[in-house]
Amino acid sequence: MDERRIADRFAGFDQDGNGYIDREDFYVAAKALLAEFSTTARCDKGQALFAGAEAFWQGMAGIADVDGDQRVTRGEFVTGAVKRLRDSPERFAEIARPFLRGALAVAGADDAGIGAPEARRVLKALGVEDGLAGTAVDALDADGDGRISEEEVVQGFARYFTVPE
Repeated sequence: MDERRIADRFAGFDQDGNGYIDREDFYVAAKALLAEFSTTARCDKGQALFAGAEAFWQGMAGIADVDGDQRVTRGEFVTGAVKRLRDSPERFAEIARPFLRGALAVAGADDAGIGAPEARRVLKALGVEDGLAGTAVDALDADGDGRISEEEVVQGFARYFTVPE
């Protein structure tokens, strides 16, 4: 496992750029998604997204916050992520599932998932550059059906940490 590759992913989680990942970074991501899709935090979808953000944070902290200060430094992230990825990238991705499910719901998912335009909006709201968002959406639609399912998103999340590009 290339630890540099995982360290590069750190910035995607550090939403406010303060040099560490904490609960607020997950809430910032949730708020950005709600704003992008004009969804209120108090509705069922908004509540589910925030619950998913909290679960994601708890999972991240559980594997990476070595000193228990409720902040994950870049070093802690590299160490925690590498350990989990060595065990199983799919299990690492599972900590994100509640948040990813909530994001899909906010974006209007049905049983088959969301379409490419909605997926691009999700990624852009999370800070992914437009061109890269389009490439990522194409890669996420693994079965080529034009819809991106929860399973495709979770698997894509796992690949994101194990594939360099």
